[in-house]
Amino acid sequence: MTRRRLHPLTPLVRGAKLVALAAVAVSWRGLSDLGLVHWLMAMLVILVGAIVVSAVAWAVTGYEIAGRELRIHEGLLSRRVRSIPLERVQAIDVVRPALARIFGLAELRLEVIGGGKTEAPLAYLTVAGATELRASLLGLATGAAPTRPDQERPLFAVDNRRLMLAQLLTPQALSVPIGAVFVLGPAINHPDWTLIGAASTITAFLGIFQVPVRRVLDEWDFRIADDSTTLRVRQGLLNKRSQSVPPRRVQGIKVTWPLLWRPAGWARARMDVAGYGGDGDEQLRAGTLVPVASASDTAELIAAVLREAALTTADAHALPVAAPPRRARWLAPLAWSRIGVAVTDEFVVVREGVLTRELIAVPLARVQSVRITQGPWQRALSLATVTVDTAGGLSATARLRDAADAYRLADDLATRSRAARHTYTAHLAATRAATPPPDTTPPPDAIPPPDTTSPADTASPAAPRADGGDTGADAPEDAGGPVEATHDAGAGAHDGNGGT
Repeated sequence: MTRRRLHPLTPLVRGAKLVALAAVAVSWRGLSDLGLVHWLMAMLVILVGAIVVSAVAWAVTGYEIAGRELRIHEGLLSRRVRSIPLERVQAIDVVRPALARIFGLAELRLEVIGGGKTEAPLAYLTVAGATELRASLLGLATGAAPTRPDQERPLFAVDNRRLMLAQLLTPQALSVPIGAVFVLGPAINHPDWTLIGAASTITAFLGIFQVPVRRVLDEWDFRIADDSTTLRVRQGLLNKRSQSVPPRRVQGIKVTWPLLWRPAGWARARMDVAGYGGDGDEQLRAGTLVPVASASDTAELIAAVLREAALTTADAHALPVAAPPRRARWLAPLAWSRIGVAVTDEFVVVREGVLTRELIAVPLARVQSVRITQGPWQRALSLATVTVDTAGGLSATARLRDAADAYRLADDLATRSRAARHTYTAHLAATRAATPPPDTTPPPDAIPPPDTTSPADTASPAAPRADGGDTGADAPEDAGGPVEATHDAGAGAHDGNGGT
């Protein structure tokens, strides 16, 4: 594949985005101080400057597929080539922000295990180009032929009316009347309530209602389907998001029963996917599994996602959990009766919560470590906490266990997780042996120019651990991350940096 550029309208979209951010930063008070004419002139200068800078970045940015790697070329003074092995890719998303949708563009995002943020986002491409590139990358990463939308099996689709009603039954939405009193009261009683003051009041009022509104916009028309190799998640009203997640990248499931949803029997669930970077909001948005659904529908979807094994139920009341000792009431007087842990040959499940009840299920084959912690008060009461960590951000924590029982539980979890991992690895190896490997020979035009540096100046991707342990979601495949090579213009130096 020859090197390609991003879409020519990319500088314009990025410039408009920076202008929107500048307008928010200036705020209504800045508009009042500058005046409309000067404000528009300032925005025009920012737009022109942003477009010029973005055009230069666009001119020196390109991408290509070389064998089983995606290479990103960027930089003007300091040129850089990012090489991302497709075996390390955890998920590939096609995101269509509202501004980019006006121009018919989309952004392609690659999530790599160990990355603190999205690796090498390609913004922007045409929607068809982004979809085609994602299919090609997934085909090379999984060794399976790309599937068409008509070959997907629908698993779940959210009821948008239920979604809106559920967000009205949240503490943020119920606090809106109280916030309205504090926001609108002083504004109405103020003698010189100007247009700028009214606009600022409306902005403050919308800030109160921000969380439920954002959740409705992000999860609107949520749908999830699967094919033979990948989960397909589509959601969003203004910003359209299309995710492709291999089920074996899912590290665990978290099910939540909010207090006001329980009379209707509703629950929400999220999946923890190894490799998703970004802040907490971005990770939460990317990991949505069920925005809102009945308990039975949630349990069926969890069973479909965790293909290696399925929970018999997602109902916290029906799990055969082991409760903490009664002396744990001194540390958690209200919650101690809701705390529990259950262990099977395939899962470790913990539950807790009084107002908002939670259940976390982690497949034992995904367990990375088991640890025991004791604070001073726990030591005084002979209690301990057992925590099960995964390659993602989700941990299953069994709190306030009897100290002797905690050590027995940790030993049992370590033994069961080793057995589960051995079984899973054998199954994965058998599956790969039965699948013919894809052709990894790059075409002639995708072969990079010969490297003129010495072997000591280059670095290879991270190798699997020598002790055979797991370095990511799967062992040894997911060890390491993107490889980044930097070329300093004028100096002729070349150094390679292995990713994590």
